[in-house]
Amino acid sequence: MSAFKEKQPPKPLPFQWQFMAGAVAGVSEILTMYPLDVVKTRFQLQVGTGGAEGYSSIGDCFKRIIKNEGFGTLYRGIIPPIMVEAPKRATKFAANEQYTILYKKFLGEDVNKQALSILTGVSAGITEAFLVVPFELVKIRLQDKASAGKYSGSMDALTKIVKHEGPLALYNGLEATLWRHAMWNGGYFGCIQGVRNAIPEAKTENGKLARNFIAGAVGGTFATMLNTPFDVVKTRIQNQPKGSVLKYNWTLPGVAMVYREEGFRALYKGFVPKVLRLGPGGGILLVVFDTVSSMIRKHVLKEDV
Repeated sequence: MSAFKEKQPPKPLPFQWQFMAGAVAGVSEILTMYPLDVVKTRFQLQVGTGGAEGYSSIGDCFKRIIKNEGFGTLYRGIIPPIMVEAPKRATKFAANEQYTILYKKFLGEDVNKQALSILTGVSAGITEAFLVVPFELVKIRLQDKASAGKYSGSMDALTKIVKHEGPLALYNGLEATLWRHAMWNGGYFGCIQGVRNAIPEAKTENGKLARNFIAGAVGGTFATMLNTPFDVVKTRIQNQPKGSVLKYNWTLPGVAMVYREEGFRALYKGFVPKVLRLGPGGGILLVVFDTVSSMIRKHVLKEDV
């Protein structure tokens, strides 16, 4: 009989500490990577090549935004995401933990880990989507170049949208957001499990950080490949103000319309800035979440880690 016991995975943190770890991870990621989200949105709102005013590359987009609109434009619309990052990321990780417990209860402890990770990820993504829709809509309206003089800031945008379009307008694009988050979270958590299975367990703290970053970055990249077509349609749905002709209504018909009118590549508009954000961003999320969780276990809950 071996003298060493196999190390068991730690129990899930209490919800309030999951919330804190998720909040720190989310805000860290968004402060680091947000300008790429602005660039992504500009590309997704650009129909075709955008004509003379269209952006030809990520570098061209950055250069022209800074030159014509000022450096601060790269952080325009950041308040809604920061406000939602704490509950959003907490929901992402906490819901994933809770769904894992729930599904194991129904499916048994010996359920396939890869399939379980995908199932819990999709479920967490659907839960997360209901929370983020209003914040996403305000963010997209602010990021659109055409709305530069329309809204003075996040609260002004929120007030005008509710006043002129009604409070339910804040949930325009809910169905597309459900698709986007279900696909991303399912791909992210499923891929993380697969990469962790493929990489040997690390022996050092730096090795653990590297393993987590690689798993998160690969997961973020794969998830972005899965969900970008839904994100393109969601962005266009949410940028249709009341009174305009609603070209995009539902996600799957919207995906088909973009493909038919603009070609397959249009479904991946903004993919490069998005994957440059969410690839490394996925690694940052996982590393920060696990690091903060370990610190809470060690210094607050006094557990052995």
